[in-house]
Amino acid sequence: MSVVVFRNGTVWRGNGLPDADRLLVVDGRIAPWDESVSPDLSIDLKGGLLAPAFGDGHAHPILAGLEQQGPAIRDAHDVSEIVERIQAWAQDHPDDEWIVAASYDATLTPSGWFDARWLDAVVPDRPVMLRAWDYHSVWCNTRALELAGIDKDTPQPDVGKIPRREDGEPLGTLLEWGAVDLALRVAPAPSLDQGVEALEYATGHLAARGIAWFQDAWVDPDDIEIWLAAAQRGVLRCRADLALRADPLRWAEQRNELAGQRDRIRAAPHLTCNTIKFFVDGIIENHTADMLHDYADACTRGMKVWQHDELLAAAAFVDELGFELHLHAIGDAGARSALDAVEHIQAVNGPRDRRPVIAHAQLVDDDDLPRFAELGVIACFQPLWATTDDVMEQLTLPRLGHERGHRQYRIGSVLRSGAPMSFGSDWPVTSADVLPALQTAVTRARQDGTPHGGWMPEERIDIVNALDIVTRGVAYQAGAETSRGVLSDGFEADLVWLSADPRQSPVSDLSSISVLGTWVAGIPTYQSNSTSSALPAQMERTRV
Repeated sequence: MSVVVFRNGTVWRGNGLPDADRLLVVDGRIAPWDESVSPDLSIDLKGGLLAPAFGDGHAHPILAGLEQQGPAIRDAHDVSEIVERIQAWAQDHPDDEWIVAASYDATLTPSGWFDARWLDAVVPDRPVMLRAWDYHSVWCNTRALELAGIDKDTPQPDVGKIPRREDGEPLGTLLEWGAVDLALRVAPAPSLDQGVEALEYATGHLAARGIAWFQDAWVDPDDIEIWLAAAQRGVLRCRADLALRADPLRWAEQRNELAGQRDRIRAAPHLTCNTIKFFVDGIIENHTADMLHDYADACTRGMKVWQHDELLAAAAFVDELGFELHLHAIGDAGARSALDAVEHIQAVNGPRDRRPVIAHAQLVDDDDLPRFAELGVIACFQPLWATTDDVMEQLTLPRLGHERGHRQYRIGSVLRSGAPMSFGSDWPVTSADVLPALQTAVTRARQDGTPHGGWMPEERIDIVNALDIVTRGVAYQAGAETSRGVLSDGFEADLVWLSADPRQSPVSDLSSISVLGTWVAGIPTYQSNSTSSALPAQMERTRV
């Protein structure tokens, strides 16, 4: 039997539960306090806060880990810096057949589109494919376009777009699945070892942010082998559920594969595969989010990834198999289609305990807002997006116009409606750091405090609700609300130790609170350097 005691701090057991000043964990579960028990390990919280571990309801860990393997372009300040880094990488890696990297800042050009010739100037003879920070578009040099079979005669794909120059030749930017996949299918996939290394980095990174469970919100067939190998090698530091991507172009084939893929994952410890991911639309910044009305700066309403009837039929099929739905919906028409899909499965398949998720919910029509609560749909927001950052000011707002632009990420409205909610990061699109995200949810401001009073201040929420959403709310999304998300007796000891209590800290200081330790089922998965010398030697960063 393993007995661990946490003392000398505040224990936030969860929203609505009284605080405590100590916690007892026996064999990885919360136990009633018993003075007679002799602990194997006593941890001094040093005045900090012990709380239910955070969850991330929407992340992409393999993509995030692969970014770290280079070339590094995310922090480049302009196009010329990206090009210089690609040139340097090509010179240092002369044997690489392809140069593949992520993820460049799409705001570095006014349109978000990038020209193949800029890369041709430094790497004309080898294919180069760079993914944008949104992972909905890629930038290729001419050689990569040639290998992908993309030229002036290539028709526009059904689900995607190939921007062109005046002479009809492809510009070099590819938008959304139908176009992006033309390049991805000829570019080399990461090796198994590279994928496992990516997951080891990514789950360690998430554990260091206090995260014990996350939803991998985009899993393709090749990724399953990576996940299984990572689990077998013991490098994972978080629990995870894998959401298999439903492909509208090969849906008939996929129907015979999904249950088998789920069964393979179930055999791996701390992994589940209970979810199917649907991309209902694209993103606003490249005019591919599905809109009820034309964009303010273009005569288009965006793009439907799925035709409406196909989406309903596919949703009903996977629901009948017992999978949960995780629907990416950005535009207001996309959100309506996603809600229609949930309403449809309830009508045709009858009642059962479901946890459908609409991720992002960036723009939701007033008529559709009450449907989240009515249908029991979990709104999974990315709080860091709910302010006026560079992307919002330079790309998003000009495409939406003033009225629609100020109806985005209605976190407060959804909370007041009584709908279930969770938070996610969409990492690596944006940071996986939880405390800055909570600060944004509370203030609707940038980290520097601007705009004063917050953007759309009526959509701000208080810190207790924010903490509740990122703990209990994500546990509910995971279907684990009876075993995780609060610190009740008998629950699994998924814990985070913070340097200060966010409830007692100025909202402007939330992002400066540090994660000092993380546990999954009582097993330590992260400890900060500042606590390592103070903690007993047996508290090591153990793999789960």
